[in-house]
Amino acid sequence: MKKKCGNLYLIPSSLGNQDTRKILPGYNISIMNQLDEFIVESARTARRFLKSAGYTQSLDKLKFHILDKHTNIAEYSSFLNSVLDGKNIGLLSEAGTPCIADPGAAIVKIAHQKNIKVIPLIGPSSIILSLMASGFNGQNFAFHGYLPIENNASAKTIKEIEKTVFREDQTQIFIETPYRNMKLLNSLIENCSKKTILCIACDITLDSEFIKSKSIYEWGKNIPEVNKRPTVFLLYK
Repeated sequence: MKKKCGNLYLIPSSLGNQDTRKILPGYNISIMNQLDEFIVESARTARRFLKSAGYTQSLDKLKFHILDKHTNIAEYSSFLNSVLDGKNIGLLSEAGTPCIADPGAAIVKIAHQKNIKVIPLIGPSSIILSLMASGFNGQNFAFHGYLPIENNASAKTIKEIEKTVFREDQTQIFIETPYRNMKLLNSLIENCSKKTILCIACDITLDSEFIKSKSIYEWGKNIPEVNKRPTVFLLYK
């Protein structure tokens, strides 16, 4: 008789140092406490999060599969071997929701190919939370991830997605590496129409949370300090 597969749980983590009870259902904690094998970007970050969330098993005995930019794609499939043997494991995001602007999507794709049940758990997504709080179109939106770094390419992309706002009535969402936030913000102010509305959503769910939607013209008069702060940028009309 063929052995029944285990489940792959997609486990959100916090978006920063905060009380996890404010952002995660108790059910998530109960599931995590049943698992001792995780797919993670960083074992150190994963241990820190599990400890803060009230994980009750020994952190020293956990098995971690590292999924980061250095991981060989040929290794991905082997991360699910335990699941094929009937064991439940977790895919734990580095910050926020797994598989959204996150490398975990590649593992989930393989899980579906292997007929493994994938179970997403509820948790914070900075992208969705910022859209909710922006006042922008939540029925038609696009997430672009990171915009080009090079100045000319960045300016061209900004102008193109701004046109899409008006042509498609579509909210445009993107992010940047925190230490380049100010460069991107200044480029938005320089290249967008003064009437276009920009939402800047920083430090989502943290005590320092800042979410504000204003015109490019208004932002230009008082540019906020977002350097090294996790930030989501949204454009609309």
